[in-house]
Amino acid sequence: QVQLVESGGGLVQAGGSLRLSCAASGRTFSSYAMGWFRQDPGKEREFVAAISWSGSSTHYADSVKGRFTISRDNAKNTVYLQMNNLQPEDTAVYYCNADKTFPTVVARRITYWGQGTQVTVSS
Repeated sequence: QVQLVESGGGLVQAGGSLRLSCAASGRTFSSYAMGWFRQDPGKEREFVAAISWSGSSTHYADSVKGRFTISRDNAKNTVYLQMNNLQPEDTAVYYCNADKTFPTVVARRITYWGQGTQVTVSS
């Protein structure tokens, strides 16, 4: 069992930056690929980024490539999402996830989810 707790969301102006963090419980963190999805009300949860067990491989949605960076610190059981040049269309609830498969880009296949953190980008 893996429990995930996100933090770092908030309100930012367009062009600004935020860094999300996701702290994981359990001693098997390094055996899970980690990632981020986001969801707007009334829309499906969409893939944002994923990182492999060791952190050596990453995968991004086209909409965030070049702006977002995912990283992990296995010693701290934490995964991060650095978001730069944020735009209003990035506004959503961001969810951290853990899964045995990398990359998992379909929400229904994800094993573990955090509770989500709101990111709002004003124009």
